[in-house]
Amino acid sequence: MKNTVMTFRQAKEKNEKLAVLTAYDYSTAKIMDEAGINCILVGDSLGNVCLGYKDTLPVTMEDMLHHTKAVARAINNALLVTDMPFMSFQPSVYDAVTNAGRLVKEGGAAAIKLEGGREVCPHIEAITQASIPVMAHIGLTPQSVRSFGGFKVQGKDEAGARKILDAAKAVEQAGAFSVVLECVPAKLAALITRSVSIPTIGIGAGNACDAQVLVYQDMLGLFTDFTPKFVKRYASLGPQMRQAFTDYIKEVKEGVFPAPEHSFEAAEDFIDKLY
Repeated sequence: MKNTVMTFRQAKEKNEKLAVLTAYDYSTAKIMDEAGINCILVGDSLGNVCLGYKDTLPVTMEDMLHHTKAVARAINNALLVTDMPFMSFQPSVYDAVTNAGRLVKEGGAAAIKLEGGREVCPHIEAITQASIPVMAHIGLTPQSVRSFGGFKVQGKDEAGARKILDAAKAVEQAGAFSVVLECVPAKLAALITRSVSIPTIGIGAGNACDAQVLVYQDMLGLFTDFTPKFVKRYASLGPQMRQAFTDYIKEVKEGVFPAPEHSFEAAEDFIDKLY
């Protein structure tokens, strides 16, 4: 069944959990969609796991459009959400609406995600008024990593926790259909989940959230530059891929591959006549 923003709202009402994963290419997104994932996020995390940047700040609108188009071609049932990259919405509300529109019109996204709390509520309001659903993102917001002084858990004191709770209520009021809670204490995430009517999507926020999201390269053991505490490894495909590449190199060098079953023959033996 096709997942939509209404699917998220109804799941919250029914107390049904939702599963979200990132994807950045056609083949991976197709497998996820066939597996029954509720939502695929084309995250600006592609800056880390696909492009090799140290953080997400260098990611551009063109990067996001390129990968969103690829994922959009692959899926039939998952809700497709795309991140708005750094400086695609911060300068002005006009920029926010224009770039959100590009991700939907050119990229094929069904909704967009942007980082920030009360300060981006005017942007959320304007984007939703343009009939584009918005997934909010509060707590640890990677685009603000330099302001935070690194990738640190947020809301660990009373003032910080209150700010995140207020941000959740503010983005809900602004019209967001859901909100990502990243790297916040589980007890705070549980309180927020009870306090808002929109689904909460946890990443490093405990199991009381209405949904969970992970970067797929993390959960499959493909990205090993660093592993956040909140990641569970469901497979270790990195070592398997490395061994497959090693075996391929060895067989090519030894002349074992390609074997006859991987080669083509002409219907008649005329090749010798060409000499």
